[in-house]
Amino acid sequence: MKPDDNETRHVVVEREFSHPPEKVWRALTQPHLIEEWLMKNDFQLAIGHSFHLHGDWGGVLDCEVLAIEQGKMLSYSWNLTHDDPAFDLRSVVTFTLAPVPTGTRLRVEQAGFRPDQPQAYGGAKSGWPRLLSSLEQLLDRTE
Repeated sequence: MKPDDNETRHVVVEREFSHPPEKVWRALTQPHLIEEWLMKNDFQLAIGHSFHLHGDWGGVLDCEVLAIEQGKMLSYSWNLTHDDPAFDLRSVVTFTLAPVPTGTRLRVEQAGFRPDQPQAYGGAKSGWPRLLSSLEQLLDRTE
C-alpha cells in the first residue's frame, strides 16, 4: 500500500544493553558522552533548550528538547535545513528506556519522514542501528 501524501513515516529501533538504565541515561544526556556515540553538540537536559548536532559530513541539525521523563524518556526535534527542500527534514527523536533483568531496553523512534524523503528515511533505518552499536561500545568502555 502506498502511503498517503500527507502521512509521515517513522523508524523504530530497539536494543537491549547489559548496563543499568542510569548508565544508558547518562550516555544519552551528557554532552561529552553524546559526542562519542552520536555527534558533537551543545546539548543541555532542559525542556525548551535549543541545541545543535554537528555531523561528520559537515551538516548541522537544529534541535530542541521537547520532553523529559528523568531516567526514562527523552524527546527532541531533529531538523535539517537543506538548499533542496526535498532534503529538509522536520522530525522528532524519542528515546525510551526500560529496565530489564539483563540491563536496559532502549527504544529509539524517529518520526516525521515525508513520503518524498526515501533517502532520509533509509538513512535513519540504517543509521540508528549503527549509532546504537557505537553507544554500546561507549557503555562497554566507560564506568
